[in-house]
Amino acid sequence: MNTSISSFRRTLFWPAVLATLACWALASAVRGQNDSAQPSGTAVPVPGASVVLAESPVEEGRIPMKNLLQVLRDGGPLMIPIGLCSVILLVFVFERSISLRRGRVIPRPFVKRFLQQLRDGQLSPESALDLCEKNRSPVAEVFAAAIRKWGRPAVEVEQAIIDAGERVTNELRKYLRVINGVATITPLMGLLGTVLGMIQTFNTIAVGDAMGRPEMLAGGIGQALLTTAGGLCVAIPSLIAYLYFVGRVDRLITDIDGLGQRIVDLIAADGHLLRGPDTERPAGEKKTRKVA
Repeated sequence: MNTSISSFRRTLFWPAVLATLACWALASAVRGQNDSAQPSGTAVPVPGASVVLAESPVEEGRIPMKNLLQVLRDGGPLMIPIGLCSVILLVFVFERSISLRRGRVIPRPFVKRFLQQLRDGQLSPESALDLCEKNRSPVAEVFAAAIRKWGRPAVEVEQAIIDAGERVTNELRKYLRVINGVATITPLMGLLGTVLGMIQTFNTIAVGDAMGRPEMLAGGIGQALLTTAGGLCVAIPSLIAYLYFVGRVDRLITDIDGLGQRIVDLIAADGHLLRGPDTERPAGEKKTRKVA
């Protein structure tokens, strides 16, 4: 129980880090805009001197950013799909974090008990297949494909493991394309928002005679920068999550392949003849047997 809890905590560590980094980046952007929107200084009244009223800052064209909703609003219409992509990213990162737990893909108690019973000769093909179908984990699916070839030559058993491994690999890599798609699309949407913001700025210059009046250009430039920042804040965590999950899937597939080779040595018709009953192929070893 303690092992499963610690594994669950390790699984949720990286998604929590990614979400924290994204929130920190957005909060830093909002805080920076708030600091820049405040006046740089105020006049200190001097006794006996006439009080000079400071000129109020020009509000026209400024982007008042006080909270996240105003940031999304001032960033233009493209901030809406970027925000939706961030929600999609969080959903699928959480789902993959749960689905790719090692205890779910390769349950250690089941694997250890199954291999030990096969070595001791306590399982028949029917009982072994029944155990695999009841467990219903990805590694049990690979074991079941090998058990169906019980007593056949090693080549046939290995081919069954390879076919089942391909199906398991596709299942483990499910939704990773969605995460990769978010990492690819959101920078492009941010770039499009930048282009639209610059177009708005140049239209203001051409139509409104805004040369020498930066307050009239602040709206378009602010929109351009906000969309770029929003796209990058979503794309960077999604790319990190994609690379992390791809590496995890590769490690799990390698371990499943090594366990499948042990099954071949135990149930194939020529497994014991080629390697001996007490030897095992180490996990992850590739096939080197030549076909005569």
